[in-house]
Amino acid sequence: MKRLLTLATLSALALNAQTLKIVTSGQTPEVIQDWQSASSKVRIVNVPKAMIDKELVDADAYVGEITPEQVRIGKKLKWVQITSAGAEKVLHKSGGNDLRDSEIVLTNNQIVQGPEIADHAMAMLLALARGLPKFFANRQTETWNPTPYPGIELAGKTAVVIGVGGIGSQISVRAWAHGMKVIGVDPEDIPFSPFISKVVKPDQLNEVLPEADVVFISAPHTEKSHKMMGPQQFELLKKGSYFIAVSRGGIYDLPSLVKSLDSQRLAGAGVDVTDPEPLPAGNALWKFDNAIITPHIAGRSDRDRGRMLGTVKANIARFADGRPLINVVDKQKGY
Repeated sequence: MKRLLTLATLSALALNAQTLKIVTSGQTPEVIQDWQSASSKVRIVNVPKAMIDKELVDADAYVGEITPEQVRIGKKLKWVQITSAGAEKVLHKSGGNDLRDSEIVLTNNQIVQGPEIADHAMAMLLALARGLPKFFANRQTETWNPTPYPGIELAGKTAVVIGVGGIGSQISVRAWAHGMKVIGVDPEDIPFSPFISKVVKPDQLNEVLPEADVVFISAPHTEKSHKMMGPQQFELLKKGSYFIAVSRGGIYDLPSLVKSLDSQRLAGAGVDVTDPEPLPAGNALWKFDNAIITPHIAGRSDRDRGRMLGTVKANIARFADGRPLINVVDKQKGY
């Protein structure tokens, strides 16, 4: 009997030694139960934010936005999963032992939010091209005023999509479906796509901007993409073009956007992201009737949370089995 108890104890210890601890915070019991069902080799620990540091001491993985201090606390960490697509908030530079310089694998939710953000970008363009903001205003005064109506047809127009990743590729599909010619701008070698006529590198941006009837911003925010749409780039846009930004506000220069709207170089702009963010009250961008401003909600839909949580669950199963994770971020590139 004693021998059986000893064997049972040893077996339990061995199983416990193989169990991987994954820490997270703020999830519902239903989500934790679903994630836990991904593998019996992991133990999901869901704690209040105030207790995260304590639990990270012996954690193998963390799901959430991690700070540099928490990276240093979590000496056993092998994997960090963020639920957003952008990774700039966790790739800090405050010291040599942060996430960027560590051996920890970082994964994100790139591609997952592509459908709704692409829909949002096209909705903004369509609303501007068809002059819908004017009619929204007419509703307030119950005014029926059909003329003049300079509606714009998208077929035959050119879209320049800056960032042809998970979001930009889906914007390209939607623009192509509206009869537009699509030019992509991306530092990576993008596989052939029937929806994109050509892809150029970021150092060729100035060459293609004069062709654009609309510029879509769908790139991640990195050191290299910071303010890549600056004063010079806005001056290269043709009169009557449109500007749509749905990824990160740091990629374009806000005063230059305002100047282009004020000079009527741009026929309209739609921004879901700004720098600074939130867009301060009193900022000049608020005054333009042909500017659609939404509060960084393009990534929300009735299906996005399910996909985001599903990505985490899939990676938990892969992590438990030692298989390659999906949506791995190149920490040096920032995406």
